[in-house]
Amino acid sequence: MSVAAIEIDHTGPWTVADVLALPEDRRFRYELLGESLVMSPAPGLRHQRASFRLHVALDAAARAVGAPVEILEAINVTLPSGLVVPDIVIADAGAAAEDGVSLDAEAVQLVVELVSPGSKTMDRKFKPLLYAEAAIPHYWRVEFDPAPRLIVTELENGRYVEKTTVLAGAVTRLHAPFPFDIDPASLTSRT
Repeated sequence: MSVAAIEIDHTGPWTVADVLALPEDRRFRYELLGESLVMSPAPGLRHQRASFRLHVALDAAARAVGAPVEILEAINVTLPSGLVVPDIVIADAGAAAEDGVSLDAEAVQLVVELVSPGSKTMDRKFKPLLYAEAAIPHYWRVEFDPAPRLIVTELENGRYVEKTTVLAGAVTRLHAPFPFDIDPASLTSRT
């Protein structure tokens, strides 16, 4: 197996503008945590399958009730303390109408992270803190092992509080940010 070398010519602390000026590279996701650039590889097949299916299901549910939102995958979100690339974002439709390269956190209603082997600590510990600091009302986390499940949290008093865990094998109705039915098993099945 060969590993491609990445050359980034940069001196000093990173800024959001520096990261957004990097050339697009679908092999990696670039995020800015404080003044540090964090690179992660593109997600694997199970992650991609689940992200696509969740995106499609959320989009259909939002359209069914006429929610004024847009569902986006892997979009740059500017936070007070940096720049992140959540797996899925539900954003205000007006803010997403502009043809930019990032969204401000104020326009984001919900972020979803799908936990991969290399992102466990980021998705479980660090990113929820950053999203809460940015006052994003809802944070969902999809865990794959030992079976798919969806952990649903809402922002209360500056931190996320778990509201429910949706287990694989049964359809569960969620009510925020709009009505949505989900069985996490449907996200990863190969049929």
